[in-house]
Amino acid sequence: MVNQRTPSQHNSTLFISPHIATRRQLFKTPPNPSTKLLDSPGSHSFFLERSVTGEGNDSDPLTLVERLRLWRHDALMQHQYQTAAFVGDKVLSLTHDANDAFWLAQVYYNSGQYLRAKELISGKPEYEKSVTCRYLAARSAIKLELWDEALDLVGENNPFSDRSDRARGERTILSDNKRTEQPPKEVGDGGIKLEASMCYLRGMIYANQNNFERAKECYKEALVVDVKCYEAFNELVSNSMMMPAEEWDFVQNLRYDDDLIRLLYCSRLSKYVNRARYEEADTILNQEYELHDNNDLLVNRANYLYVSCNFDECLQVCEKVLAQDHLNFEILPLYFSCLYENGGKNKLFLKAHQLADTHPTDPVTWLAIGTYYLSVNNLPEARKFFSKATLLDPNHGYAWIGFGHTFAADGEHEQAMSAYAFAARLYPGTHLPHLFLGMQHFLMNNFSLAQEYLQSSYQICATDPLLLNELGVVCFHRNNLSRAQAYFEEALAAAKHLNADSKAWISIHTNLGHTFRRSKQLEKALECFQQVLRLSHKDDASILAAVGLVHLKLGNASMAVESLHNSLAISPSNPIANDLLKRALELSRDSFASVQVPGIPKSKRLDDKQDVSELAESLKRGEESSEDEEMEIESD
Repeated sequence: MVNQRTPSQHNSTLFISPHIATRRQLFKTPPNPSTKLLDSPGSHSFFLERSVTGEGNDSDPLTLVERLRLWRHDALMQHQYQTAAFVGDKVLSLTHDANDAFWLAQVYYNSGQYLRAKELISGKPEYEKSVTCRYLAARSAIKLELWDEALDLVGENNPFSDRSDRARGERTILSDNKRTEQPPKEVGDGGIKLEASMCYLRGMIYANQNNFERAKECYKEALVVDVKCYEAFNELVSNSMMMPAEEWDFVQNLRYDDDLIRLLYCSRLSKYVNRARYEEADTILNQEYELHDNNDLLVNRANYLYVSCNFDECLQVCEKVLAQDHLNFEILPLYFSCLYENGGKNKLFLKAHQLADTHPTDPVTWLAIGTYYLSVNNLPEARKFFSKATLLDPNHGYAWIGFGHTFAADGEHEQAMSAYAFAARLYPGTHLPHLFLGMQHFLMNNFSLAQEYLQSSYQICATDPLLLNELGVVCFHRNNLSRAQAYFEEALAAAKHLNADSKAWISIHTNLGHTFRRSKQLEKALECFQQVLRLSHKDDASILAAVGLVHLKLGNASMAVESLHNSLAISPSNPIANDLLKRALELSRDSFASVQVPGIPKSKRLDDKQDVSELAESLKRGEESSEDEEMEIESD
């Protein structure tokens, strides 16, 4: 019999592989049969050749059970599941060994027979003692969505932590994220420790039970046990389960056997903080390891650009990734977001149709369709497909945010906030859900709550120009003009890498101009508005009206008249521009005596001594709107 001993939780499943259990078989590439393939009917194993070196015990003949195990394993590797099940069943009947039960259950699991796999290895005392059997039974229960039963199999807590030689040092890392005691380095078999894999499964179960805090701790424990458990790392990072600074601190303090793994992990971490460290890791991976065309590194770069609101360049990187792997599902949500921001409706339509044809049951497909309908302002259809994505994956944060956007666009603020709040629970380490919650409270005139949520978002990401713009807008409406000005100027500094004609850049300049206007810094306000007109490459009625108002306050009546005429040429029904034009014409009556303004009755002409502030006050009480009611600053 080969390897009757059940492995400990510190081993991987390689320990019970029939290929390496006794080192009698060596991993080799099958020889090139060349021209003899047609002449000789001899076959080769998918994975190995029998060693015939004669060294040690390698020349000893294999027993019947050993030959059957190799047959079973090779059939499994070649996805011949009926063969593997047929042979594995006979091996188990001959040996009654837990390891053979594990491999037969593995055949059932890989062929989609999850219930059969679970029932084979659970409920039998001789198999329940095997860590590998409990692990596979738990995986089968997860596939069947039997969360409580799966948790019973793996335990609510790690049962091996107190027995581990490195438990005390690892608990120190988990408790305060400081490496105060370095655990001794262990030599493994190159696989992933089963203890780490079971911690990961425990995290999956808690996440599906919406216990995200416990899930986070389980994923962290899996990485402390074995940093090679990438599944746990991916769950932590892709779902932003930790705050950015906590994420960096935890991952950098893990024990790595290879510097390459440390650099790869660091390049995946949050781009809100430690951007210089990310750039350093990315440079080393590109130059020293020559991974510049690796898709994972390109995805990391796309995330970096997206966080910086550099949607144009992010879109280019996304398209480069998809050119190499058009079904890279990790990049697709970013790709959809960039297409939405840049108005790429046709590309969204095409990609959505391709995914619907090839992956009709994947939530990313319905995310794509929902994003397309949102881009064409078909809100009912968009809501329907975002909802379908959340049904397929209740923890899909992108779909919940899109779902909230459809309600926000319809003015249904309560429903929008509910969707955003759930996304905030799913992604506690990202700033976007809090940003959107703040925007909804602002639209409901709850300025205090709006500022509270926006400040929460700011604590996570202090470099997003759109967030800084929203903070400035809230401060403007709360008449805290000095703070509003500071936020807008900070937003401009953060947006310096954006294209000059981007909507964000223009909005920030516009809002800063209104802040200067309200705080009586008229020359600076005029400069901002003129900058907007230069950047937008087209005349904007509201900006021209604002320019006219500033000229009017500066006493430049003729320039005010010109700007207001241009504004009314674009938007003739603008009541504020009409009112300001009346005032400008009255102030320059002597020099513009010949100017006739149709539709202005003499009874509504204003006295020369009435100043602009009195005009605003009178308009607030009268038929028309005031200048500040019309000239609101822009929220994104």
